[in-house]
This record gives sequence, C-alpha cells and structure tokens, in this order.
Amino acid sequence: MTQLAVFGGQPIRTEKYPRWPVFDYRDIEAVTNTIKSGRWGGFPYPGPNTAAFAERFAEMQGGGYAVPMLNGTITMEVALRAADIGWGDEVIVPAYTFQATAYAPMVVGACPVIVDISPDNYCIDPQRVKEAITSKTKAIIVVHIANQMTDMDAIMEIAKTHGLVVIEDSAHAHGARWRGMGSGTIGDFGSFSLQSAKILTTGEGGVLLCKDEKMAERAASIIDCGRPKDADGKNYTMGVNYRWSEIHAALGLVALERFPEQMQERESNADYLEESLSEIEGISLLKRDLRHTRRSFYRYIININPDYFNCEHQVFCYALSKEGIPVDTGYPAMNRYDLFQPQLSKLPVPSAFPEYFDFENMSLPITERASQVEAVWMGESIFRAGKQGVDDLVAGINKLAQNRGQLSKLAENRQRMLDQHGSVDLSRLAEF
Repeated sequence: MTQLAVFGGQPIRTEKYPRWPVFDYRDIEAVTNTIKSGRWGGFPYPGPNTAAFAERFAEMQGGGYAVPMLNGTITMEVALRAADIGWGDEVIVPAYTFQATAYAPMVVGACPVIVDISPDNYCIDPQRVKEAITSKTKAIIVVHIANQMTDMDAIMEIAKTHGLVVIEDSAHAHGARWRGMGSGTIGDFGSFSLQSAKILTTGEGGVLLCKDEKMAERAASIIDCGRPKDADGKNYTMGVNYRWSEIHAALGLVALERFPEQMQERESNADYLEESLSEIEGISLLKRDLRHTRRSFYRYIININPDYFNCEHQVFCYALSKEGIPVDTGYPAMNRYDLFQPQLSKLPVPSAFPEYFDFENMSLPITERASQVEAVWMGESIFRAGKQGVDDLVAGINKLAQNRGQLSKLAENRQRMLDQHGSVDLSRLAEF
C-alpha cells in the first residue's frame, strides 16, 4: 500500500489550490479613484460607493433594503437593536456556528438560548427551536452553514405562530436561494459578512438586509451615530459609528462584478464532487434539500464514518491536509468553543443570567458528534481548481481509505498524547 504523506510518502497534490481573495486591475483602479476623490470614510452616510453597493447587493439577493456596515457581527447586533430586542429577552441560536452568532444577543442585553442542529443539514433544528420557546423569546437567529440552508419554511411558520423576529445569519450564503428566494430576504433581517475569507469579500465589512424599509432606516440611523434617516428627519436613535468606508465599498462593487461567474464555477465543481464521493465507502453527504434551489459554497461539509477510517475527524483532516488537500474540522460546539467564553467579559448578561451559560449541562448531541467526531470541512478554493482540484481531493480520500491501518496508528498516537499531556500536537502525531 502507498505510504501516507504524514509518514513520509508522496502527497497526492503538490500544487497549491487557488489563493483567495483574488484581485485584478479593476480593484486597483476602484480604490485609486476613491482615494483621488478625497471621499474615503463613511460620513455622510451613505457615500456614493456605499449607496451603489447597497442597491446592487439587494438586487443580487433578490430583495430587501441593504445597509452596509463594519462587519458581519455588528449586523446582527444592529438587527436586534432595530427590532427593539434587549435586556432579558431570549434569542434562540444554533450550537454549530461561529461565536459571533451567540455573542450578538449579549451585546444588546439579551440572552442567547443555544439549541441543537438537524443531522440532515447541520443548521438549526426547527423542532429544538419549538421546544426552546418561552414567554421571553423574542427572536431566532438561524445560520445557513457551509453549503446548506436552514429549513426556512419551518422556521417562518414557527415565527409567525409565536410572533418572533427572524434573523438569517447568511455569512456563508451570499447568492444562495430557498425556493427561489434569496438568503437573507426570507426572514425580517439577513446578516452577511464581507470578511477576507468570505466568497464575497472587501477585506472587512458586513451588510444587513432588512425586509421592512422602516427597519432599514432604523438600522442606518443606529450605525450613523443615531442620525435620523426617515424622510422627515425626525426619527433619531441611540446610535454609534459603525459606518462602512468608501474604500471598502469600492472593492465591493468590483467583487459584485466577478461574483456570478465564481459562484457558477463553484457550484458546477461541487456537483462533480458529489458524483465522485458517492462511490467512496465511509463517506456520507449532508442531505440535499430540493427547496434549496441555488447553493453557495463558502465551505463544504462531508461526514466520515470513524469506525471505517479507524479515526475521528481530527486525525483524518490532518492526514488529508498532509496530502495537499486543505480541510479542517470546522466549528466546535458553542458550549465547548474557546472563542465563546462569556464569563471572561464584563458584559452584564452572563452575571445577571448565569443559567443560560451552564455549558456542562447542555445537551447538544448532534452538534457534539459533528464537531468532535465526523464533520470534515473543505474550503471554497477546491471548487475553483477545476475538475483536477476535485479529483485530487477524491484521490486523497481514497488514499486514506486504502491506508486505514496507518490512520489507526495516528489515532493511537493521538490518544497517547492526550493521556500523557492533555492536549494534541498534530506536528508530532506521526512520531509520538
């Protein structure tokens, strides 16, 4: 059998996958022209680049009123403030997401209620949402994760029944569609990140899509130090400077130009990947919901059978990365997330409502299995490397499948390292 690269064998792929972000002369010209204009910052809001980006972004998503701002965490905070959600209110969030989703409610004084995900798509489980609703519940933040979208039909029915605000965390879902409706346009708000790794990026930035024009005016006021945005100029808010710069907006306008072609390329190669993976034992795909009519590929998740591969996903991802295939284990469960430690902050919510942060007694079995055992995340660059990029990924997985005995040795080393040191140093895994 071929030696795994982690043990000194020849890796499957030696060529790097395409870098991100991409740029060309258009980005340089757009930024240069903006600098020459003398209009760099966000005041008065919105500047011409920002206004143009907002209009085109809403067109791309298929509706809503777009309010660009500093980043995709502030977008959720502003949505909650605009909806008058605050002290002591409950906001239901999924356990499998970046920490920002649970952080945003805390900033406005609300309590994040962390619930488990669906095994079908790793998005928030509507049944768990129903079970978590109390008289204090005011909102649900759903997360469209990797290449999947939440069951928005079920979520919107729940929200309608209980009078709840719905915020779509669409940081992974630029351009995605649910029954033809754009992500972020189905709920009351849609939150998008434009951070460097995102498939639509300006380096840093965020966009809040608002279904209601009055909410968009409130959101724009909140991020512009409370200045009124209504036609009569009377509706002040208690705001702060979260404005977006004209330089970032210039980059955004160029990014919107190239986005459709990039999206089509990723989707085509993802379809090819799914055909190829269907023949590999020990690999399973998340469910493809036919209501999810256009997919977006910031990340793509597959599951491994740890019994078949003789290891859990940390070892699998390390071995596959050594074959030249960039994969990782994705998010931890929110109750085990090093980046989500509310007690280390001086925000008032954790001390006033400690019961919402009793992490040891949270039951999140689906999230914990995904985050600790079986989920394998791959980046968008794999889908911009042509069929060869996909073929190399598949070849790498096949190589691991054919060398399960070597994976078993790595898994044994990992366990010994944990037993002796309480942590794992992956760089020493092959030799320990």
